[in-house]
Amino acid sequence: MSSLQELCSGLPLRPLPENRGRWAGVPHAPVRTPNLSPEEEKLALRNALRYFPPDVQKLLALEFAQELRQFGHIYMYRFCPSMEMRAYPIEKYPCRTRAAAAIMHMIMNNLDPAVAQFPQELVTYGGNGQVFSNWAQFRLTMSYLSKMTEEQTLVMYSGHPLGLFPSSPRAPRLIITNGMVIPNYSSRTEYEKLFALGVTMYGQMTAGSYCYIGPQGIVHGTVLTVLNAGRRYLGIEDLAGKVFVTSGLGGMSGAQAKAAAIVGCIGVIAEVDKAALVKRHQQGWLMEVTDSLDHCIARLREARKKKEVLSLGYHGNVVDLWERLVHELDTTGELLVDLGSDQTSCHNPFNGGYYPVQLSFSEAQSLMSSNPAVFKHLVQESLRRHVSAINRLAQEKFFFWDYGNAFLLEAQRAGADVEKKGASKMEFRYPSYVQHIMGDIFSQGFGPFRWVCTSGDPQDLAVTDHLATSVLEKAIADGVKASVKLQYMDNIRWIREAAKHQLVVGSQARILYSDQKGRVAIAVAINQAIASGKIKAPVVLSRDHHDVSGTDSPFRETSNIYDGSAFCADMAVQNFVGDACRGATWVALHNGGGVGWGEVINGGFGLVLDGTPEAEQKARMMLSWDVSNGVARRCWSGNPKAYEIICQTMQENSGLVVTLPHEVADEQVLQQALRP
Repeated sequence: MSSLQELCSGLPLRPLPENRGRWAGVPHAPVRTPNLSPEEEKLALRNALRYFPPDVQKLLALEFAQELRQFGHIYMYRFCPSMEMRAYPIEKYPCRTRAAAAIMHMIMNNLDPAVAQFPQELVTYGGNGQVFSNWAQFRLTMSYLSKMTEEQTLVMYSGHPLGLFPSSPRAPRLIITNGMVIPNYSSRTEYEKLFALGVTMYGQMTAGSYCYIGPQGIVHGTVLTVLNAGRRYLGIEDLAGKVFVTSGLGGMSGAQAKAAAIVGCIGVIAEVDKAALVKRHQQGWLMEVTDSLDHCIARLREARKKKEVLSLGYHGNVVDLWERLVHELDTTGELLVDLGSDQTSCHNPFNGGYYPVQLSFSEAQSLMSSNPAVFKHLVQESLRRHVSAINRLAQEKFFFWDYGNAFLLEAQRAGADVEKKGASKMEFRYPSYVQHIMGDIFSQGFGPFRWVCTSGDPQDLAVTDHLATSVLEKAIADGVKASVKLQYMDNIRWIREAAKHQLVVGSQARILYSDQKGRVAIAVAINQAIASGKIKAPVVLSRDHHDVSGTDSPFRETSNIYDGSAFCADMAVQNFVGDACRGATWVALHNGGGVGWGEVINGGFGLVLDGTPEAEQKARMMLSWDVSNGVARRCWSGNPKAYEIICQTMQENSGLVVTLPHEVADEQVLQQALRP
């Protein structure tokens, strides 16, 4: 068992650590199939060996070549630390700055086996969301952070620590870019090769920016999505007795069972990987488990009748579950499901993100590497069956939405019947959850704000929960619009019930959806509590990249932008730069995330609150920009709610001056101008 001091001392070379290979008893990433040529294999090996001096290269070359051929990537298992990976209290890290120690705390949380999907392959969530490309990068990064001063910035190129560069105390301590591939070469096929070569990396969203907080991060978003789906589609506030069917209990999708319990409905979640299902059950996030479709349907019927709160994990393929629900409808006339979605990692459908119904889990894992072409054919056939079952149920009073995981996009590519006649290429037969459910929330500036108590003490988290609740209650008392009040009330309920639902997995973190005013007020309150000693250690502020301003994604975050700019990424890039200029401790910009490689540009930040006046000033400046950028963009695209919010913000802040769009009131003006 090594210590944090040893972990931060660089690459262990003399002697080399024992090569223990892949661990037993933890999930591992599927075998990748980059299809490298002999010359490309040599280049991948050369790139990996350049981290090591010549006297150990001969030994390492043999095992790295074996990893490349056996697993499709060089993870450098020999250098995977033997110590327990978790978010240690900030004072334990051997650092020269609190900012560096906070970053280390966040990195190690992303690799905690209780948090990470495939910890030994450095994958946090989403099937391929990497923290680093290999373990040498992790060790070097930790070493750099331990040495870094307040006048240096660590630069990260797709997992690779380029080095420490002179900067100023007000500059970010860390700047991350992941997957910044030239657009014409940003294809899925090219990615597999570039990742195998060790020169780029898919950081998902908060995996590669070191800001993941376990499945709690998506629980709250799923809670709000299901609540608002009930309001929009079913016209109800109380979801008791209503059934929500979906799939996925692995990384972020593991949140769905807990979300169902929190909103008070019946959640039935299919999962093909038994290890993922058992993990969520043992964590208390999943109430019951079955591998019998008959029992699943019988239990669902019973829970509907009694209006029980239930999260039921079905160990099997979700296509079988959907087809059984169709069978029940066609043979009994009984519609057993009200709401549905999907959270398979469909952004990565042919490398373990989606398992075809025709194969068992183990058969699929074998075939995807031994015969990728046949596997792809089966995946696309399964997607067509998947959609066909959903289409049949949707003929009744059943409502389905795409959860931004590229499910409908990949189904369309597979030839499934998802077309919406007369629609743009961003629209399908079923809406994205942003288009129908969460888009208005983003337009009002609400999004997934989060913080992490680096002391690791649950009592500090309880203090922040109280502060956040008090801030939102005061805002309501001072008077807010009805739509804003509804969001605040949902979030107050969320925080009050958080402890009861055991939401913390990994670091002592909390998430809530808040607007610009709420985020700034909560940050100031937390910073003042650190200054007064009510909170014992610094707190890291962050958010999901899936937010108001952080992501340009035409099939998810910006799917409700209709002025033609949904395929443009100016907002996310400007947000990354603007956060860096206004006080962020670290910033990240990624290609891919959620919907998949080449489909999205997104960014995030970390901001360390340490109780100083400087930290409060940074929080006020940076958080205001981080929200108002996206609201202004939505305003310019013609969203009336964003227009209202930005006008109100300009009245309150004379430093904000935004170009407002004029409405083209007369459609005939356009028609006459374009007349042949």
